Amino acid sequence: MEAPRVPPAPPCLLVLFGATGDLTRRLLMPALINMTRAGLLDEKFRILGIGIEPGDDAMLRERLASFHPEKGGEGDTERGAAWTQLSERIHYVQGDFTQDAIYERVKQEVGDGNAAFYLATPPALFAPIAAKLGAHGLTDEAKGFRRIAIEKPFGHDLQSARALNAALLESAAESQIYRIDHFLGKETVQNIMTARFANMMIEGLWSSDKIDHVQITAAETVGIGTRGAFYDVTGALRDMVPNHLFQLLAMIAMEPPTSFDAESIRTEKGKVLKAIRHYSVEEARDNGVRGQFTAGTAEGAAVPAYTETPHVAADSRTETYVALKLLVDTWRWAGVPFYLRTGKLLAARDTEIVVTFKPVPFAQFASIPAEHRPPPNRLVIQVQPNEGLSMQISIKRPGLVVEAVPVALDFRYAAMFDISGLTGYETLLYDLFVGDQTLFQRADGIEAGWAAVQPFLDAWADAPAPDPYAPGSSGPEAADALLARDGRQWCPVGAARCP
Repeated sequence: MEAPRVPPAPPCLLVLFGATGDLTRRLLMPALINMTRAGLLDEKFRILGIGIEPGDDAMLRERLASFHPEKGGEGDTERGAAWTQLSERIHYVQGDFTQDAIYERVKQEVGDGNAAFYLATPPALFAPIAAKLGAHGLTDEAKGFRRIAIEKPFGHDLQSARALNAALLESAAESQIYRIDHFLGKETVQNIMTARFANMMIEGLWSSDKIDHVQITAAETVGIGTRGAFYDVTGALRDMVPNHLFQLLAMIAMEPPTSFDAESIRTEKGKVLKAIRHYSVEEARDNGVRGQFTAGTAEGAAVPAYTETPHVAADSRTETYVALKLLVDTWRWAGVPFYLRTGKLLAARDTEIVVTFKPVPFAQFASIPAEHRPPPNRLVIQVQPNEGLSMQISIKRPGLVVEAVPVALDFRYAAMFDISGLTGYETLLYDLFVGDQTLFQRADGIEAGWAAVQPFLDAWADAPAPDPYAPGSSGPEAADALLARDGRQWCPVGAARCP
């Protein structure tokens, strides 16, 4: 079936604060080129880049062009043509984000048209830039839409998240604020709701009556690289859990929305985040594990210990791995544990959700040795790198003996659809331009996520050094013990299927 035709977004001026930075070059510009190729941008769409670096239009175009080869490889000719078309609409203004003059210039460029302000800047500048936009009338929608997009992190704890939301809402309405979590732009993440709500065979089993537990993993094989200064004050918990992993949890655990409009979906997701049990500090210590990688070898290359990484304190107690056991206190999920883990320099790059169902009653298999009894059914949603969905069921092995063996019913996106070359930002940018907030986080959801994480931050504030783990492993042994005490075990990182 041919995909439905998507109309181009309405004309607007995209104002990029931090236009010369890595985010713009590595992710935003490739997405905009893909959108140009697909006819998703209006002919009057323009980009105004703003940065502190001296230069002109030619400088910015040359800087952005370095990521977009025009020769070699299937599709590059089309990308080159799209880049040529798009580059003519890119303009640059050098200026200080904290000074009024730059906003008067932006006001002249916007005029009476539509504008989207993308803050590709350090988080400390979010509130000041928003305040300046408001002070100069740039959030007034009397003659066109005005929207502000910011990237996570949205604060570093509950108190700072509340302060950021309050500052943003002083300058713009909630309907104008687009809090971007790029995970939500991935096709497989968006497919979670479709897989659930368009398939009665799945949704009909989606409760504590049938589900034993849920595992959510975001494993990376890379280390900290040159981000030591940022990471050492952030850590794995703040960097990944209140945003990426909680968004996956919310999609898995949310109730069916009354409609698929943005507010209905965000309301149901917010309910889930508010229902995550708030532990005491002592309970947080019992239900969380921190790890930090040591020196070793990963993917055939020697890597230094985290504390030997540039711009990291030699006595740092920042975690590079975290595992949590959480409970969602709703009727549907009462008693079902959600196990979350994320870490750097692990055995494989693997972001997935594993829903393990309760085992079948063993009465009819009483004569079969325990090792040959059917393993539990599982639904595995692979977010990256091999995007797809797998259902693990049991069948009878051919022969005279009744022996159940596990098999997997696999679907892979790459086998049916071409999603190569997409960054995930295409959907998010298009939705920003058309005004669809479905995939963007709302203030109450942000604060609910931090409220659930805050007990762990408090418990670990004066904790000893995290548990060590070797690069290329699955994490610290304490993470295995977290599940073992419940009679469960992690699915191996990057494995084709769970044992």
